Amino acid sequence: MGTPSELACSRCHNTFAPNQLLNVCGCGAPLLVRYDLVAVSAVWSKQDLASAETSMWRYAPVLPAGRSEAVTLREGWTPLIEARALGRALGASDLWVKDDGRNPTDSFKARGMACAITMAKKLGAGKLAVPSAGNAASALAAYAAAGGLEAHIFMPADVPQSNFVECQSFGARVTLIDGLISDCGRMVADRKAREGWFEVSTLKEPYRIEGKKTMGYEVAEQFGWQLPDAILYPCGGGVGLIGMWKAFAELEELGWIGPRRPKMIAVQAKGCEPITRAFQQGAADSQSFPQAHTIASGLRVPKALGDFLVLRALRESSGTAISVTDEELLDAALLLARVEGIFAAPEGGACVAAVTQLLQSGFLKPDERILIYNTGSGLKYLEAYSARFPRQRASEQDKLGGLITPR
Repeated sequence: MGTPSELACSRCHNTFAPNQLLNVCGCGAPLLVRYDLVAVSAVWSKQDLASAETSMWRYAPVLPAGRSEAVTLREGWTPLIEARALGRALGASDLWVKDDGRNPTDSFKARGMACAITMAKKLGAGKLAVPSAGNAASALAAYAAAGGLEAHIFMPADVPQSNFVECQSFGARVTLIDGLISDCGRMVADRKAREGWFEVSTLKEPYRIEGKKTMGYEVAEQFGWQLPDAILYPCGGGVGLIGMWKAFAELEELGWIGPRRPKMIAVQAKGCEPITRAFQQGAADSQSFPQAHTIASGLRVPKALGDFLVLRALRESSGTAISVTDEELLDAALLLARVEGIFAAPEGGACVAAVTQLLQSGFLKPDERILIYNTGSGLKYLEAYSARFPRQRASEQDKLGGLITPR
């Protein structure tokens, strides 16, 4: 395994000894894991991957725990799909989809939670808590169950039904809040010391990002160590984008890729676009977005703790931030489904819609290699899609689901 050399504050650069059960730095900023990559490169090479398992733990030398310690449901190593039909429809000749909806619990959140729960268990935490817009809650509940830990979950009351049912099924303690994820976060913060919970919120512990960074390692490996020209990522909390940017830096230091990196593009919804506004204003941090609303629940994050890291990555990569409407993202997701057979989360649809706009504006060129990151399965968002496909029920005997529907 890769032994962390230290934990470092992402803003003030204070350092901490590794393998401590820590949340954030005293300044309030996220902590990032650092490794001695010179030592790693002496014992690990690309050739070792030929016999590695097909999960994110194939990259164990740059993860904070070894495979034998992992709380895992075989997350990661998701398909990279060449989207030729979608490319023809949009006018892009080299368009790809990385489909993380194939992960356990049907979303990319499995990667981060697998690593976070592995480390929480290793370092002695017994009770975990998280505020979530949906998929992070499902992932925490599943991995806590697999690891024998207690999960306390706080979600908005209008969270997708699939997430609510999953969390209950996995045995988590679920509290629904009449508000946004930020309101759920305040409740966790107010109670965690009294209840003895270790908080695994987005970027409020250093290990979820380590699981998420495997997205970048996979993209590099699956493209033969030649990174695409642009990566579009649906940005709520932004951990995946930050993680990929961290992965590319590590890969360059390992000597596995060259210095050319993709344009990183953060995609948000018009009803909740704090990162887009901050990028357009040239700001280093975003402001909390008022009255946040979007059917893409993963994008309904009014203020991200790691917003400055997202904005830094966008600018360092000569990327951008863009927002689309709910109608545009649903239309785009359904186009992806019709022409490629990929039923993506609305967040993935947002990236498809953004490709259209960025090609039209000239920011993206038709012959560039463009990667769309789909973060979840559309099956997790049936409420969002059902408005497009209403079903009429004539009577109680016609309840959806037929004989298997409880009466």
